[in-house]
Amino acid sequence: MVAPETNTLTRRQALTSLAAGGSALALNACAPAHLASAPAPTAEGAAALLESVAWNLLALSPEGATSLGVDSGDHAGLRGRLTDRSAAGQQRIAAQVRADLARVEAFDATALDHSTRTSLAVIRSAYRTALEGFSLPYGDVAVGGYRNTPYVVIQNVGAYLDIPRFLDSDHPIETSSDAEAYLTRLEAYPNVLDGETERLKTTAAQGVIAPDFLIDKALRQLAASLAGARSGGGLVDSITRRTKAIPGNWEARARALAVGPVAAALSAQIAELTRQRARATSDAGMAARPGGDAFYAWALKASTTTTLSPEEIHQIGLDELKALHARMDPILRSLGYTQGTVGQRMTALGDDPRFAFPDNDEGRAQIMAFISKRLDYIRAQMPRAFGKLTRGNVEVRRLPPEEEPGAPGAYGGPGSIDGKIPGRMWINLGTTKLHNKFSLPTLVHHEAIPGHVWQGEYAQTLPLIRSILAFNAYSEGWALYAETLGDELGAYEGDPVGQLGYLQSIAFRACRLVVDTGLHAKRWSREQAIKWFAETNGSGLDEVTSEVDRYCSWPGQACGYKIGHTQILRQRARAQAELGQAYDLRAFDDAVVGGGNVPLDVLADNISEYIRTTKR
Repeated sequence: MVAPETNTLTRRQALTSLAAGGSALALNACAPAHLASAPAPTAEGAAALLESVAWNLLALSPEGATSLGVDSGDHAGLRGRLTDRSAAGQQRIAAQVRADLARVEAFDATALDHSTRTSLAVIRSAYRTALEGFSLPYGDVAVGGYRNTPYVVIQNVGAYLDIPRFLDSDHPIETSSDAEAYLTRLEAYPNVLDGETERLKTTAAQGVIAPDFLIDKALRQLAASLAGARSGGGLVDSITRRTKAIPGNWEARARALAVGPVAAALSAQIAELTRQRARATSDAGMAARPGGDAFYAWALKASTTTTLSPEEIHQIGLDELKALHARMDPILRSLGYTQGTVGQRMTALGDDPRFAFPDNDEGRAQIMAFISKRLDYIRAQMPRAFGKLTRGNVEVRRLPPEEEPGAPGAYGGPGSIDGKIPGRMWINLGTTKLHNKFSLPTLVHHEAIPGHVWQGEYAQTLPLIRSILAFNAYSEGWALYAETLGDELGAYEGDPVGQLGYLQSIAFRACRLVVDTGLHAKRWSREQAIKWFAETNGSGLDEVTSEVDRYCSWPGQACGYKIGHTQILRQRARAQAELGQAYDLRAFDDAVVGGGNVPLDVLADNISEYIRTTKR
């Protein structure tokens, strides 16, 4: 067990209520009629307003309703629909966000309870920031999520990645109507692709073309998707596998759609990206693109829910990294690694075959078994960190192979509210070199328990809108704090190499502050960023290359992690100082997750409320 990190942010008072947002949104048609009128400033009126805004959001993001398991009853029609990713669809999203923000801002919640005021503050923050993004001349704006990007389709962005994975993992097939809804969505899939392709053309006309190395990755992945569609592939296999006991010609109907209109739409998208490839450069960051500085400033605000400048974030990263390496140095020395920088010594540790997995199917199986054991361990520790426990309903799955080249090492999130769809930890097994035995434990804590899957289940106990809207700095800050909890709960007791893996993971996120701002504000090249990252943190080249490419396509997103982690630790230190003997870790953690996913200034308000009620 180690002491919490000492973290110091510059401009401590700069945290604002502006934040990120996610997928897609709205249609008043799906909100019950009695919820559409302006509510009175009562608890009942607030509940009606929150419910109305949630369904407006899900009506234009029907995949979200399915993933949450709420596309039933009056909202069953959402199960056969997909988000409209065309320019017109984006305009409808912006219009709905603007209208619902006006309703929320007109609602006086002064006399209502703290939880309700928090929910309304969350909507104001997410929607205001989203509208700032929609006012920019280009980009994909995430309302209630993290994936803001200037590029409509790239190696980790696009329907060609999202829809097949969603149809297979989240769309349920238990009845013939479920299967019909699957086919209806599959039929809509080509139109979604075509809408993206038209937007690709529009942004290219504005001079906004992704770096050549990202387009190369995307084209390889799209080619794999096209090959799969032409043979039927996963789009057909998924429904065939799950309708064996449901009479109908499901396979033939799905195959006709996949090999016909889906393949044609993928071919058109490939053709457009190929045309753009001829004009692309290797300039990695937003500074090299029209209006890039403005886009990056907004992306940083959305990701961190602060007004910190690129220069300030860059320096925070350097300072945090220095402090973390000072903690790693004596551990490395105790293991006999005494020569070179911390990064060089961690590289040597990472090259030690004792900590590697075979780069084959046997190694992939070993990784899955390793993760399962770590989940069992950390799940058993949760009563020590939380007074109110949640399910921790998690399934570990390999990413689809066509997605792996452009994906990070892993990612995760909660499942449906009713528990029928489990939370998922998606693991990239394209090469086992992305993982080693001293880094996997903390990855489990981050993505699954007590990280993204665990935290998301608490949000599902709040009003529906709180399961939809998320803030990158909180989401990823919590996941890093989950890594810290793992360490403090003894995950690396007597295991100095494991503790180095944890500290390297936190340092990895400090490096992100430096590299992201370096790429987008300081005009670092891709090669410069990869070299600095690998040498400074001792991370593997395969992992670092994928990371740097991700920062190029999601500007600012990588900066939310360490900024959020630092703020959670600062709020914990404040609670300890103000409560003294009355402080309890379980109560603090309950306050953080119980308050839901919030911008960082609202997090501070939630902890103030926890302190106030504990003192009573």
